[in-house]
Amino acid sequence: MKTSLNDIHIIDFPVIEDARGNLAFIQEGIVPYAFKRVYYLYDVPSGAERGGHAHIAQKQILIALSGSFDVILDDGAQKKTYTLNRPNKGLFVIEGLWRELQNFSSGAVCLVIAEDVYNEDDYIREYDDFLAFKKD
Repeated sequence: MKTSLNDIHIIDFPVIEDARGNLAFIQEGIVPYAFKRVYYLYDVPSGAERGGHAHIAQKQILIALSGSFDVILDDGAQKKTYTLNRPNKGLFVIEGLWRELQNFSSGAVCLVIAEDVYNEDDYIREYDDFLAFKKD
């Protein structure tokens, strides 16, 4: 699969600023795909890592709703680390990239907007299998 880190970008979500607090929103037309699942990670213990897989055919957007964490993306040839720490910015992650989430701050919440429902067949969970997939 010929996806690369060059296809990754940050999405700035619209924000309505108010003296009472800011409101950011996500709706059709802002996310570059129709999404079917939203989930979030929270209470991640200090030093724990999440991710450690790739998706065959699913795009996702990762957002740090609270706190911060690092997303390490790998296209089989190079790696790049993105630090997420703003609730109005989402990391658009395409299919075919290995991802690892690390360095969660205390109280961090990671929201994921997934293109499709959970399907175990869409996951590559072993790095060597990922590298073989990238050669195809």
